[in-house]
Amino acid sequence: MTARDDGERVGYFEPLLISSNARLRSRLNDLALTLAEKSAAFSSSLPPAIAASLSEVVAIANCYYSNLVEGHDVPPINIERALHDNYSDDAKKRDLQLEARAHITVQKWIDDDGIAAAPFSIKAIREVHRRFCELLPPELLLVKTGKGDEKVSVEPGALRTRDVKVGRHLAISPGSVPRFLGRLEQSHKSLGRIDRILSAACGHHRLLWVHPFLDGNGRVARLVSHAALRSSLTTSGPWSLARGLARRENEYRTHLASCDEPRRGSLDGRGTLSESALANFAEFFLETCIDQVDFMTGLMQPHKLHDRVLTWAHEEIRQGTLPRRAEPVLTAILYSGELERGEIAVLIRASDGSARRLTAALIRSRVVRSETSRSPLRLTFPIELAMRFLPGLFPED
Repeated sequence: MTARDDGERVGYFEPLLISSNARLRSRLNDLALTLAEKSAAFSSSLPPAIAASLSEVVAIANCYYSNLVEGHDVPPINIERALHDNYSDDAKKRDLQLEARAHITVQKWIDDDGIAAAPFSIKAIREVHRRFCELLPPELLLVKTGKGDEKVSVEPGALRTRDVKVGRHLAISPGSVPRFLGRLEQSHKSLGRIDRILSAACGHHRLLWVHPFLDGNGRVARLVSHAALRSSLTTSGPWSLARGLARRENEYRTHLASCDEPRRGSLDGRGTLSESALANFAEFFLETCIDQVDFMTGLMQPHKLHDRVLTWAHEEIRQGTLPRRAEPVLTAILYSGELERGEIAVLIRASDGSARRLTAALIRSRVVRSETSRSPLRLTFPIELAMRFLPGLFPED
């Protein structure tokens, strides 16, 4: 089936970036630099082993909040269970667990430098969609066509061949999608660092405006923006863009709708769409990112994290589920990120047998883990303890 192309000019969704003489440009430059500096400082403040463990729970947070934006409320504990092949007997809950697992799998692929092309390239955009949708159960790939109860199945990675309308926005004809994506890709090439950071915001809306897929566009846009930030910031650190957007969802949606509006006079850029609206969204987007970096930086301050973990440990010791000598071991892991097994007996001034029993108790509690029987112990952040160790990362309920 050949998709209908109405011949729309690619200028219909310009500007694609914020011009150097835009009213908010200086403010956006400052925000981009602040984000880069704070993200780098946060990343460098974490021992590598703790950063790796933190990234795992933040990936769950990213998935959880991205699901919320899509109207899918999957409890974080159910997301974690899905990662361990522990699925609900309820078919609908199981499908949502599979969807969550698909999201985390794709994000890990991104974080492991899986994207060989630029984030806003046609290749990368289609690859993100393909990888995500291929992991979904068939039921979640069915979308309504608008003709009664008729549904069609979304083909992973395939650009849409049908017309779509999102709110008041009637998207471009399906046959024109490749041309518009090609223009988006071209506009994001050979950018300086500031513009590359800004492109994560600007490209986010313009990708949604094109609406290249029959379904899954919002999630793909957030994952692609995650990839763009990771690339432009070099070391983005374990913080969640999706958490910030979900917590300000009404503003997020209002800004996106505003960016669909046409140019507002001769002082509003030179494109067809409003440059000032795009600049306002970029400001909101960057402020949201900075807020999330600040939140995680405060959450991971060593003395505060140390106090929260040890408060929990003291309770476990009183209940008899952890040995009395667990505290110095946890303290050592908190400050260095990991602890060699051979150091535990010396640290607690006990026999090797006592050290092995303590190690086993800590691993059973899931507060530490070890890849093999000889690997170092590393701190972990299991979801059931996330409210204790990382308060505020997830909603209290």
